[in-house]
Amino acid sequence: MKKIGIMGGTFDPIHIGHLIAAETAREQGGLDEVWFIPTADPPLKNRAPLAAAAQRLEMVQLAIAGHGEFRALDLEIRRGGISYSIDTILELRSQYPRYAFYYIIGSDRMNDLPRWHRIQELSAQAGFIGLARPGEPMELEELSAELRHSLLLAEMPQIGISSTKLRAKLANRLSVRYLLPDSVLAYIRRLGLYGTVPHDREG
Repeated sequence: MKKIGIMGGTFDPIHIGHLIAAETAREQGGLDEVWFIPTADPPLKNRAPLAAAAQRLEMVQLAIAGHGEFRALDLEIRRGGISYSIDTILELRSQYPRYAFYYIIGSDRMNDLPRWHRIQELSAQAGFIGLARPGEPMELEELSAELRHSLLLAEMPQIGISSTKLRAKLANRLSVRYLLPDSVLAYIRRLGLYGTVPHDREG
């Protein structure tokens, strides 16, 4: 049975923190592949993504190009509306009944697990790989016994990058070199996303 990790998120934009997290989970979780699934509308965030769904998907495809175990799916974008994980996992389980699925989540999202839509049903359909970051305490005692049982912890290096910080740097013409793949940065600049000037040469 193939073990598939699921990296969900807005990826607005995708950066090396996402890629390192996926690779860490793949290795430490013994995953065969990691599937990146950009959300249409995130249920637990207070804002809509700034880049269009098709643009966020293209950035993911550019970022993972050449990695044989990484794959991008437009499943949630095609479905539209709020992207609930339970709907996604039920669709995946229907298409791939012989695969085992594991959501890859960071410390902050682990603490949010009890608030996920239909979480008990979701935990019966998929496991979780929690990436423990130094300095970001996890509140595992808040999780039910079932959730703790379905959670595998992996050690994640501290990487202080977020899409929010990246967007701010881009808007302020600050360098984001090495924080995201060159192909993604070139795409952002070509389309003038996040306040950049199209074809700006600054790196």
